[in-house]
Amino acid sequence: MTKQTRRRFTPEYKEQGVARLSEDGVTYASLAGELGVTSSQLKSWHLELLAAGSAAALAQSQVEAAELTQLRCDNKRLKEENEVMRKASAFFAQWAAKT
Repeated sequence: MTKQTRRRFTPEYKEQGVARLSEDGVTYASLAGELGVTSSQLKSWHLELLAAGSAAALAQSQVEAAELTQLRCDNKRLKEENEVMRKASAFFAQWAAKT
C-alpha cells in the first residue's frame, strides 16, 4: 500500500475554480468532479475566498476611517490657523491705518 501525497493547489487555481461556479448549470458536485476534488473541498475554497474578500473590505474601511479622522483633524487645524491669520490681518490693518 502506497501513501498518497497531499495535493497542493495554488490560490489562482482555487479562484478560477470558484469563479466557474457562477456559470449557468454548474454545481459543486459537477465542478468538483471536473477539478478532481470533493464538493466539500470546493465549498471550503468558496468560503475562504468570501472570508478573504470580507477581511479585505474590512481592512479597507478601517484605512478609510483612519484617513477621514486625519483629514478632519487637519481641517480643524487649518480653520484655526485661518482664523488666527484673519485676526492678525485685521489687527495690522488697523495699526497701518493709525500710522
